[in-house]
Amino acid sequence: MADDQQTPSDALLRLAAAYDITPDYWGFDGQHKIASAATLQGVLKALGVDASSPERIELALAHREDQPWRRTLPPVVVVREGRQAHVPVHVTHEDAVDVWLELDPEVGGGRREVTQADVPVPPRSVDGRLVGRATFTLPADLPLGWHEIHAEGPSANARSAVVVTPDRLELPDTLDEGRAWGFMAQLYSVRSRRSWGVGDLVDLADLGAMTARRGADFLLINPLHAAEPQVPLTPSPYLPTTRRFVNPLYLRVEEVPEAAYLSAADRTLVEWAGEQAIALDTDPGPIDRDAAWTAKRAALEVVFAFERSAARQAAFDAFVEEQGPGLDTFALWCALAEKHGPDLRTWPTELLDPGSDAVAAAGVELAERVTFHRWLQWVADEQLSDAHRAALDNGMTIGIMHDLAVGVHPQGADVWSLGEVLARGASVGAPPDMYNQQGQNWSQPPWQPDALARAAYRPYRDMLRTVLRHAGAIRIDHVLGLFRLWWVPEGAATPSEGAYVRYDHEALVGILALEAYRAGAIVIGEDLGVVEPWVRDYLSERGILGTSVLWFERDMNGDPLAPEDYRQLVLATVTTHDLPPTAGYLAGEHVAIRERLGLLTEPVATVRAAAAAERDRMLAALRARDLLGDDPSEREIVEALHRYVLATPSVLVGVSLADAVGERRAQNQPGTDQEYPNWKVPLADSGGQVVLVDDLFTNARLHSLAQVLNEGRWSITP
Repeated sequence: MADDQQTPSDALLRLAAAYDITPDYWGFDGQHKIASAATLQGVLKALGVDASSPERIELALAHREDQPWRRTLPPVVVVREGRQAHVPVHVTHEDAVDVWLELDPEVGGGRREVTQADVPVPPRSVDGRLVGRATFTLPADLPLGWHEIHAEGPSANARSAVVVTPDRLELPDTLDEGRAWGFMAQLYSVRSRRSWGVGDLVDLADLGAMTARRGADFLLINPLHAAEPQVPLTPSPYLPTTRRFVNPLYLRVEEVPEAAYLSAADRTLVEWAGEQAIALDTDPGPIDRDAAWTAKRAALEVVFAFERSAARQAAFDAFVEEQGPGLDTFALWCALAEKHGPDLRTWPTELLDPGSDAVAAAGVELAERVTFHRWLQWVADEQLSDAHRAALDNGMTIGIMHDLAVGVHPQGADVWSLGEVLARGASVGAPPDMYNQQGQNWSQPPWQPDALARAAYRPYRDMLRTVLRHAGAIRIDHVLGLFRLWWVPEGAATPSEGAYVRYDHEALVGILALEAYRAGAIVIGEDLGVVEPWVRDYLSERGILGTSVLWFERDMNGDPLAPEDYRQLVLATVTTHDLPPTAGYLAGEHVAIRERLGLLTEPVATVRAAAAAERDRMLAALRARDLLGDDPSEREIVEALHRYVLATPSVLVGVSLADAVGERRAQNQPGTDQEYPNWKVPLADSGGQVVLVDDLFTNARLHSLAQVLNEGRWSITP
């Protein structure tokens, strides 16, 4: 709660509302929380608004009110299919204006006239000019796609994007009856005897093919977004340097076609590079991404230097042309990061503007390295395509389910290349919740809502298109961020000193649905945490599936939610990557970790007692449904928990690969950085022995759990 000296003034609250900042919210503990004046001023500053004094606040309010009238057209119009939309057009008062649409070439192109609506609006004096507003109506029968509206006249010469999105993203016919189930895996942790210390895209292909043969319909993996181009690499797949491009760490060097034609000497160089990295595959210690990438990059440079055939070169050129300036800019950033380091704070000032003459000159100087990084993306794209195809060819109905992280590294490629589209002076995080009672600061810069709209959401669209290229589904981490994000202003003492900033969810969800529709993909939103009740209904209405985690689903009495009361349009799971695997959770590992790391805000005895009570209530619920006998083994409890989830109406059911082999260690402990080996834990069994892809499908525990899932596939409740 804000103290008296920090209580926001009415003018500050009006300014915050004008920029879609929510000054209050209801916490997980049922308490009404109010942001302080300092917090609101900090968030406004990150939005580019000076609210440091009453005079500045009044000026900012006046500017905000005039802002739409300064533009001939809105920067972008997003509308659902089958609906009319009114578009305001601003010109000098009483000037004529001609308005029309140019349709998306992907749906045939052509020109469509639009008509003016009878919507009288008084003119407004803005910057010494009397501005009038004419309103034009977009027809309801526009096809899905990215169109362009034009306005021309004596005081108008403007164009803007018009995006027509699906009213609802329909599920595939395969989910009309029954359900689909699949495994969930942290790819880097799932290694084979041919990996180079890190699970790779060929391991993904093998894992997809083999899980398909066990009856799985999808394979959900961690985000594959790119990290830094040189060591040290950021371990978290949820803190990438860009979300648009792929981490070449996941490449299998030997599967690049040119590797087969190397000379004996070059092949020896590749083998030397791989020897020490391959030895890491059976190491039970933390995954060493730096060693793996150092070896792979050396080997990939040897393969890259081999002359490609005319057909292969043409395919590479076509990929580069298709990806356009976005790939060029990312590859240039990689080349510059190799020379100056990946942290923008260490770069020469003249290189911080991607459009500068200095950057253009550097691009010429580093042309060969730029081409190398383009090439890495091409061969990664090929191996991703092969992995998705292997999953489908072996019987999956959905295939690879990719994961989209919330944001990016604050000093990485996207921050450099996207400019004002990412806000400065604030980080994305989360307010306190039951598992992180101090709140979270993820250190990621948020989308700047106005700047993203001015860019017609193209950076967002381009990112989605790349992730969806070889995907049957996409999971959106913290999908609530398409509605509102918790901004923690620079200088805040704790993550709790933040505020929610709202986004145009109609635009963001609509564009997500449009790009998924074009890719033929299902969308799952991770909608856990502090959720406004209407958000889940809205997502369901748009055909975006939610997420249900058994341990978080409770009824009004705090008991496990009955299976029949689960939502239908969700991916239901027993656990999630932010909790220990089920065997560890049952043993109270989620409490033990937080105690060791000093993350508890309540006495440890209290937290342990609550965890034990939670476990006992869950076991009682299993026994009440005859899913568990007396004195059960750990494996029997894990399988009973999955039978409980299979008794729900949920259309998708996910099972952690870690649960399938008896792993106990958590992959990630939210709220920590160096205190725990986050995102470095190799897949192992209950005894701590590394489990390789090669041995997964003779694993008796996995085979037994897969049988449970296949038996429950058709037991869905209407």
